[in-house]
Amino acid sequence: MADVLTPTCKPRRRWLVWTLAVLALLGVGGFLLYRQALATEAVAMLDTADRILHGGDGTIHEVAAVRYGSDPAQKLEMFLPAGAAKGPLPIIVFIHGGGWRSGDPHDYRFIARALAPQGYAVVLAGYRLYPKAQYPGMLEDGAAAVRWVADHAAALGGDPKRVVLMGHSAGAYNAVMLGLDQRWLAAKGLDANTLRGVVGLAGPYDFYPFESEATRLSFGKAPNPEETQPVVHARAGGPPLLLVHGIADTRVRPRNSVELARTMTRAGAPTRAVLLDGVTHEGLIMMFARPFSRDSRAFDAVLPFLAKVTASPAVQASGR
Repeated sequence: MADVLTPTCKPRRRWLVWTLAVLALLGVGGFLLYRQALATEAVAMLDTADRILHGGDGTIHEVAAVRYGSDPAQKLEMFLPAGAAKGPLPIIVFIHGGGWRSGDPHDYRFIARALAPQGYAVVLAGYRLYPKAQYPGMLEDGAAAVRWVADHAAALGGDPKRVVLMGHSAGAYNAVMLGLDQRWLAAKGLDANTLRGVVGLAGPYDFYPFESEATRLSFGKAPNPEETQPVVHARAGGPPLLLVHGIADTRVRPRNSVELARTMTRAGAPTRAVLLDGVTHEGLIMMFARPFSRDSRAFDAVLPFLAKVTASPAVQASGR
């Protein structure tokens, strides 16, 4: 059976009081941010608040803002920790959510502010959205972004031999599928098995038949719809997976992570589904931005996994 972890401690009341106090200092805009971010993925506003509370972008240094394809959505931004010694740093390629219909990597700079100072190069990758693209367009674009990383990241301070994919919601689907279904990276001359790991945050991995509008629009014309599902591609020998989900997520049910973890484990690849009590779909990604990052449970799950899978072979062999 899969290793399903369920931290049961709820955020402290002091955290909630502190959060509301900080947002009150931001005025009416802060209150609207709190409401809207809980109701929708208002990540642009969330990123602005995070930048303000960080005192600007002083913790990160942008080293690239490029297009990896001809479409305006085929773009990425790469960040290093400010003042970092010359690489090479392990690379996190983060893929945004938005139901495959919305989202922009620029609005997720709070991910770079959260993770780059931990010693990582962070690449925020965009992809074509509906109606410009449907399945498998998002996977083709994700593979193209990873190809760009393989070709260019070393010159910018990253280590293309230590790449972890990470995504939230629809982006978690993209990241996990790139790790499990080897076709898409292979089409770009890459081996999915060389990825150091994949982190899925509140991802849909087992959603056929397509019941929501977002899945019908982006996957409804797939000739073999069952093949669009990550659970179908569960296998041993691929990159390690970490699946994090909020128990209070009603948009993408936590059973998606639980079922994929169980299926991976049955396939011979023991996989953890980390379930966070009281956390919603939007709440999970908000935990990577200030002031919500005071609830550190998402970090406490993700950071040890990143450190383990990106460690040098000697460190991995030692078991440290």
